[in-house]
Amino acid sequence: MPQRHFEDFSPGSVSEYGPRRISRDEIVEFAAVFDPQPMHLDEAAARASMLGTLAASGWHSCCLLVRMLYDGFIGQSSFLGAPGIEEVRWLKPLRAGESVTARATVLETRPSRRRPEMGFVNFLFELTDSTGALMMTLTVNPMFARRDTAASVDKAAK
Repeated sequence: MPQRHFEDFSPGSVSEYGPRRISRDEIVEFAAVFDPQPMHLDEAAARASMLGTLAASGWHSCCLLVRMLYDGFIGQSSFLGAPGIEEVRWLKPLRAGESVTARATVLETRPSRRRPEMGFVNFLFELTDSTGALMMTLTVNPMFARRDTAASVDKAAK
C-alpha cells in the first residue's frame, strides 16, 4: 500500500536521497547501449572533446536521478506518472568516481480539476556532486493519487 499520497506533499519541502557513486564501467556501459558518443565511451576521445575527460551522458544522469528518486520515495508512493518534463538542464559533467545526491523540492501542489482522485506536484529535482555543486536540474509535474478518493470525488461534486 502506498505510503505517500498527494496530500503528503507541501510546497517548500525538501528531501535528499543518496549519495550514489558512479563508476567508469557504468558510464561506458550506459553509453554503449543508449548514447554511444565517443566522449562517453573512450578516454582519449573524451580528452579531445570539450569535456576534457570521460563523462556520463546527460541521459545517464537523468536515469540515475530517477532511480535515486524511485528508491527514495516514488516507489513507496501513489505515483501515477507524469505528463512530461518541463525542463532539464545539464550544468556540470558527471565523471567516473563522483558521488551524487538527489534533492527533491516541492514547488507547488494542485488538485486536478478534471480528475478529483488525483493531484499534481510540481517538483524541482536536482543532482549535486560531493561538494554540493549543481550538476543537473529537472522540473516536472508528476501525478499522485489522493488519499481518500471517495471524499475527493464527493467534494468535487458539491
